[in-house]
Amino acid sequence: MAGLDNCNTAGTTSRPLTLKRPDTRWKKRSLMLDGVAGIVLPNLDSMSFLRWVSEKFIAEGLRDLDLFGEHPGGAARKTTNEEALESVAASPRRDAMSTFLPESNCYDLLTIIGHGFEDLMTVNLGRYKPTGEYVTVRRINLESCSNDMVTYLQSELHVSKLFHHPNIVPYKATFIADNELWVVTSFMAYGSAKDLISTHFVDGMSELAIAYILQGVLKALDYVHHMGYVHRSVKASHILISVDGKVYLSGLRSILSMINHGQRVRVVHDFPKYSVKVLPWLSPEVLQQNLQGYDAKSDIYSVGIVACELANGHVPFMDMPATQMLLEKLNGTVPCLLDTTTIPAEELTMKTSRSGADSGIGEVTAASNSRAANGEPSQHPYNRTFSSHFHNFVEQCLQRTPDMRPSASALLNHSFFKQLKRRPSEALPELLRPVSPITNFEAARAQDPRGIFGLVTGLEQLEVDDWEF
Repeated sequence: MAGLDNCNTAGTTSRPLTLKRPDTRWKKRSLMLDGVAGIVLPNLDSMSFLRWVSEKFIAEGLRDLDLFGEHPGGAARKTTNEEALESVAASPRRDAMSTFLPESNCYDLLTIIGHGFEDLMTVNLGRYKPTGEYVTVRRINLESCSNDMVTYLQSELHVSKLFHHPNIVPYKATFIADNELWVVTSFMAYGSAKDLISTHFVDGMSELAIAYILQGVLKALDYVHHMGYVHRSVKASHILISVDGKVYLSGLRSILSMINHGQRVRVVHDFPKYSVKVLPWLSPEVLQQNLQGYDAKSDIYSVGIVACELANGHVPFMDMPATQMLLEKLNGTVPCLLDTTTIPAEELTMKTSRSGADSGIGEVTAASNSRAANGEPSQHPYNRTFSSHFHNFVEQCLQRTPDMRPSASALLNHSFFKQLKRRPSEALPELLRPVSPITNFEAARAQDPRGIFGLVTGLEQLEVDDWEF
């Protein structure tokens, strides 16, 4: 292939970290480590040296889990989760990572489009040289990561290797280059659902568009739950939409296994790390952190919050302090869809200020002096009526008692989805108009051969930092 020749250009090359496991003779062999895999030992005292070696071993553990393609020894190793849950996987297994080469010089990094992971991650728009496909490249500096961070990444990459489903973001390639972890995924031209409501649908999307999006999310969650995991981070910024209208669930970094010693446990008690940004979407049972624990039904509550987020244009509880939000949820306060059935008629004659959007769980604050360009009073943005099926769907998801919430598979048969007559890839791009996917990477002007001039303008509207792929 002619395209493959582009991967042989000079520059940074990827490589595995080949540092060996320690043994009791590490003091005698410490000098032998100098230069292994191109790593030069720093001048450290004994305790600092131990810590340095420990961090290197954790980084090496990323490769031991066979997260970067074929293992040198042959067949991939199976984990307890894989062996216990392979029989219930709903989708056929395929190695999505084998399609892209794990070599850094096969990727042309075009521009930085975001940062994240406590500023240790740089997100680039890139081009895969052999095919010309545009991709998103996450580069994480492992040298600056703490042990906990590396373990956190290790869990995410292991799950990405295990999961193969049409509605879960596939990782095209993962590899280490110059002590950076590279994670390559397809570029999502419509961005996230959060991007759409932040820039175009500020008062919420249409019911039909929401139905197509939530159907894709529930299909992904049904798979995740059958595989024995709880997602714990379902929100609009983790719902990505590709150029052809396909819906993908991302945010695997907070995922948690419910398999312990080969057996599925009834509940788990772990509180998600780095969860400050996801608190409004978390269920009451996750937030209260008691001995009763929580299970996969906690994700269903998050789906209900996302439904309100997409329909109302803002997140319920977002305008509250964390302590008040916790009390509201524990006391059974339930968000709702804002329309003519939930807003008093007299308030629908007034225009709600977008800057004063309420949380969706109390009275709507209206501004009486808002007028359209012609001087006439503007129509209230929530002067609309969602179907009773949509209202019922949200009510079922947001039940205070987890056992009262339907499973993801049961919700897929809810009457709310009976209105869907076409494939999402056919219907969603039409329903998202006038939004256009960011696909025009080629420059309109000769002095911008890489198409960056017009591209950056479009990317500025995307909140890429929250994608988490």
